[in-house]
Amino acid sequence: MINQILIEPSNQTFAELMGNSARYTVPCFQRDYSWEQEQWEDLWNDIVELKEEGSHYMGYVVLQQKEKHLYEIIDGQQRFVTLTMIILVSMAQLRKIIVNGIDVENNDERLQEIEKRFIGTKNLITLNVDSRLTLNRNNNSFFKGICANLEPSNPRGITKTNNLLRKVFEFFASKINYTDGKKIAEFIEFYTSSLIFTKIVVQDSLNAYKVFETLNARGVMLSTPDLIKNYLFSVVTKGNTFSDADLDDMDERWSTIVTQLGEQNFTDFVRYLYNSRFQHTTKKDLFKSVREQYSTPKKAGAYLKSLEVNAPLYASLLTPYEEWWNSVDGEYKKAIPFLEGLVLFSIQQPLVVLLAAFSKFTAQEFVLLAKYLFILSVRYNIICNDSPNEQEKKYNKMAVRISTDEYKRASHVKNGEEFKLLYPSDERFHSSFQFYKIPSRRSSRKIRFLLAQIEIQNGREIDFEKATLEHVCPYNPDSNWHKAFGEGIKDVSDRLGNMVLLDRDELKRAGFLEKKKAYQESGNRLALEVSKYQEWTLASVNKYQEWLASQAVKTWRVD
Repeated sequence: MINQILIEPSNQTFAELMGNSARYTVPCFQRDYSWEQEQWEDLWNDIVELKEEGSHYMGYVVLQQKEKHLYEIIDGQQRFVTLTMIILVSMAQLRKIIVNGIDVENNDERLQEIEKRFIGTKNLITLNVDSRLTLNRNNNSFFKGICANLEPSNPRGITKTNNLLRKVFEFFASKINYTDGKKIAEFIEFYTSSLIFTKIVVQDSLNAYKVFETLNARGVMLSTPDLIKNYLFSVVTKGNTFSDADLDDMDERWSTIVTQLGEQNFTDFVRYLYNSRFQHTTKKDLFKSVREQYSTPKKAGAYLKSLEVNAPLYASLLTPYEEWWNSVDGEYKKAIPFLEGLVLFSIQQPLVVLLAAFSKFTAQEFVLLAKYLFILSVRYNIICNDSPNEQEKKYNKMAVRISTDEYKRASHVKNGEEFKLLYPSDERFHSSFQFYKIPSRRSSRKIRFLLAQIEIQNGREIDFEKATLEHVCPYNPDSNWHKAFGEGIKDVSDRLGNMVLLDRDELKRAGFLEKKKAYQESGNRLALEVSKYQEWTLASVNKYQEWLASQAVKTWRVD
């Protein structure tokens, strides 16, 4: 549970979070400010609706305590910065009222109190604001300028992220239009006391990662790439002098990795890459494993380079027709049909083995390995529906043996003990396939892919993307079909034994005799097999699917 690894979570308003001398910093290497107009508008709408709702829940904010009143923002930076910008805009309007000579004494006191409570205090010598909120190295200088001057600096030449800080200020300046200092103070008091966060405080980065995993499992998606990045960058730069240019280069390369994969795929990538080299780790223990394995600047630096090299490979394994495949030996393209099958059925466990093999095997051996793993996946994952957890552990052992050069060819993998233990026997595969069914309306593409593979095995070249899936007994049968099947009609709609592939399908609810003629003319192997039957009943479906099962054994077999 979360509360076993950190201080008890508590609900606090934004005003409470900013009170009690609390100060917040965004870790040096955390992502830049990135919210745009869509998020600003959503937040403003939430604030407008406070008048009717009275309060609004802003979600979790995850903090790592560094000192008594000092916290690093692990998750929540975008919301903290944007809410602070609303206060700065309000302060800027209050200052205009003071300049115009309206209720100067009271408004000046209001301005100083708002600044002290939410923004920070000015240094008496430099007149810079010692902020309650310190941003990362790319945003902090520009942000401090806004805090000190209550307006953004000249936009010429500023970075994209700082331009967003300028734009968010301008956006809220267009929304907040009070001409009375008291009204401005009431607005700030109201919205900062009505926006509620769940505050979670952890003591170290490992606990922060556990929080991320726990919350993600509950559907609250937090940014694990940021946490891993912060750790690795802090290790790489420890004790070394890095110029701003070096740090910018590291930032840019990291952003490229995350952009290539997307945040959702990033954690899987890190785990699969880790498991391709070391003893199996789960998502729960991933951050701990990475910390233990890459604990020195040299190791962390090499690991960052490895992430950079392997990210495009991983992304291309997930998208087999990506342009990347044109940049490698053309022989690798022969693996695309097998990878496409894995992607179609959302089978990712083999990726750990393929990541290990790409830099170790020749192109020909890599293609063979992809074929073997695909065949195993059809038998193990799709038809027999066996445990993916046990499969992951076996694949981890295969991958490590490839990484350590124990397995140097695809045949070493398929003849290894791990592959043999996972590989369902012909008898078991045949038995599972014989009565296999799959929701045909939701999975037409998957069924067409499987049936096309059997067609190809029988010498009929067919493009599953262009073929039409035909239900022999129609999916919505009429009364004649009900008479032929009786109660058994309930069992056939999603059975593979009731399906064939056609180039086009104009048969609709035609009777079986009419369909037989079209099947014979199609030339497709499965349709020709069905055309041999004199009638189409439940017994026919069972017999045909038994024949399909025998063809499946031949189609997906590793000798």
